[in-house]
Amino acid sequence: MESGYILTYDIGTTGVKTCIFRISEALELVQSASKEYSIQLLDNGGAEQNPDDWWSSMKDTTAQILTQTKIQPESIQGISFCSQMQGLVLTDAKFQSVRPAMSYMDQRATKEMKRGIVHGFKIEGINAVKLLLSLWITGAVAASVKDPIWKYKWVEKNEPEVFSKVKWWFDVKEYLIARSTNEAVMTRDSAFATFLYNSRVGKGNWSPLLCKLFGVRLDHLPKIVNSSERVGGLTKEAAEYLGLIENISVFGGGGDASLIGVGAGAVSEGDTHIYAGTSGWIGTVTKKRTVDIGARIASIVGAREGYYNYFGEQETSGKCLQWVRDHLALDEIDLYLEKKKITDGPDAVYESLFEFMFDSIKDTEPGSQGVIFTPWLHGNRCPFEDPKARGIFFNISLHTGKRTLIRAVVEGILFHKRWILELSDTKIPTSDTIRFVGGVARSAFICQLLADITGKTIERVVHPENVGAMGAAAVVAFGIGKIKRFEEIKSMIPIQDRWTPNLKHKEIYDKNFKVFKNLYKANQNNFAILNT
Repeated sequence: MESGYILTYDIGTTGVKTCIFRISEALELVQSASKEYSIQLLDNGGAEQNPDDWWSSMKDTTAQILTQTKIQPESIQGISFCSQMQGLVLTDAKFQSVRPAMSYMDQRATKEMKRGIVHGFKIEGINAVKLLLSLWITGAVAASVKDPIWKYKWVEKNEPEVFSKVKWWFDVKEYLIARSTNEAVMTRDSAFATFLYNSRVGKGNWSPLLCKLFGVRLDHLPKIVNSSERVGGLTKEAAEYLGLIENISVFGGGGDASLIGVGAGAVSEGDTHIYAGTSGWIGTVTKKRTVDIGARIASIVGAREGYYNYFGEQETSGKCLQWVRDHLALDEIDLYLEKKKITDGPDAVYESLFEFMFDSIKDTEPGSQGVIFTPWLHGNRCPFEDPKARGIFFNISLHTGKRTLIRAVVEGILFHKRWILELSDTKIPTSDTIRFVGGVARSAFICQLLADITGKTIERVVHPENVGAMGAAAVVAFGIGKIKRFEEIKSMIPIQDRWTPNLKHKEIYDKNFKVFKNLYKANQNNFAILNT
């Protein structure tokens, strides 16, 4: 197989990771470059980003990679994207955004959601007609205030002048594809995540009925394409801006919820992966269109045609570790101990600060002396939907020190993953061996804790922090015929390490986990009182 290069852009919540891969007998990461950007958290629950920040970060990281590798743009066979999902980027006809992008974290549209779906005769707190029609047509329902339908309706209601300028509704990567190609498209996984997509067998397009039911203009929705489909060539303007050449093939790519599993090698029916980045989730590959309304877990359309990921999301995962690093760890474990700054750059953060922090707690006892942390720092979506939920340190005593609190945060993040994992098992069996990926998976300490808490064997692939980009490269390789069968992707992504559960530790965690699950129900009313 003749080698070539694939350029991918992983557009995350806090930064872009640009990677270039060599593809021959395997997918090989040649070089990566990162650049951070900001997210604005507003007092009304809004969470916004400037789309131009994504575009300029692509330019800067592309230049960095080409300089470092000396790879000529002529040898790049394809460009693709992996990105955060369920954002809302509204543009005019020339693909210029008409307002800041609304992040998946945005939760200001409570009134719009209540008007739209929480009224009339209800099932599980959702309007029965809209619930049943949504489940029949798309296989899921817009039951979260963070779902993009309600963001769209919020703009329509609160910013009518802005809304009048809208031509296209895009998700994050679709906006960047449009800037790259002048083509208005949305991949199937992004289309599904709007909950306006007809996912029934033989359909696979926008549903006029759901659009009418929720008051969405069908002409705002772009053409639907496959993840491995060539959308178009890089325009002259985009090529000059990015430092590339005109007409390089640009592919659909996918959202992070679709492509991270692919990059983890979890591509066959029954394969489960766990992701821990800023947010987190559990996904299991299935051919079944299944939903658990009560637990907020559903089969979402994936990158592979005819397959789904049975998917439950954790709102804040690695974000909790960033919080504990910034607000608990810095003054306690003295990250400036060696009198030199080790915090420059996102890679340095993961490789030094977090590892230093984890090393400082490795000798604390399993179970954190009975202290339990709830990782709901920005509300929660699964297995309960509550934007008012918050973090708790429970069962602190006079003997509780900061290292114990830090360990409790790590354990709380993983308890929540176990909760979603066990609820997933009731509908779609999860695999006994799980691929664990994301920036957090770089820590062997956390990998072992995950094995102990879940009782599962945990595998980590090479470069677990780059699996989204790896998945984007894999669908391009499949699209251009370098990979003949989708299942071949698994063999092209090697396993680096494996951890098995310590059953003595699991006994301790089982007790704490039982209490962890009780804490939300016991405090639901208190959250509502304090966070109105």
